[in-house]
Amino acid sequence: MTLSDFRARWAGHMPGIQDVKQQYAVLVPLVDGPEGPSLLFEVRASTLAHQPGEVCFPGGRVEPGESPQDCALRETFEELAIPPDEVELIAPLDRLVQQGKFVMHPFLGIVSPAGMAAMVPSPAEVDSTFLVPVAWLLAHPPQVYSYELKPQVAEDFPYDSIGFPRGYRWRSGETTVPVYAWPDRPIWGLTGRIVRHLMEEMA
Repeated sequence: MTLSDFRARWAGHMPGIQDVKQQYAVLVPLVDGPEGPSLLFEVRASTLAHQPGEVCFPGGRVEPGESPQDCALRETFEELAIPPDEVELIAPLDRLVQQGKFVMHPFLGIVSPAGMAAMVPSPAEVDSTFLVPVAWLLAHPPQVYSYELKPQVAEDFPYDSIGFPRGYRWRSGETTVPVYAWPDRPIWGLTGRIVRHLMEEMA
């Protein structure tokens, strides 16, 4: 191996997030609702294996060779039948990294009246949809909870070979869980974090 091999391998490299293999994308759909600008939410079908009944935005796993933006639009069409050309993408929002396991790419977009008229939720994935006015979200900030992320180090970790004692103080972490108390449909978790970030930036 030569220095030229390194130049060739890393030429034009776009940095990602180390060790993260899975990527997901969601559309954060804005619509002109009866009470002004509103966010469109889904309730996941109760038959789904993962997170049944939870409130979320349309989205899913980024497929090989697919951009996160295209994934968000594709998943929105698959879940809600909203055509991609009826969504005006405004901007990518800040990405989220979930405990080092995956990256979430949220995209803020405006769904046209024609797109809303075309909406037919897929029963296999979506139980129902609902709108929450932005004015309500701004007037009712979330309750924010947190929990500690504690390292669980295996007994066979080689402390001796790295020259540190078994009492080594591993760094812990913390994550926050915002909860919006929308009646009957609390908005929380990653979806709540995306909403909180958007509202803080707009306030």
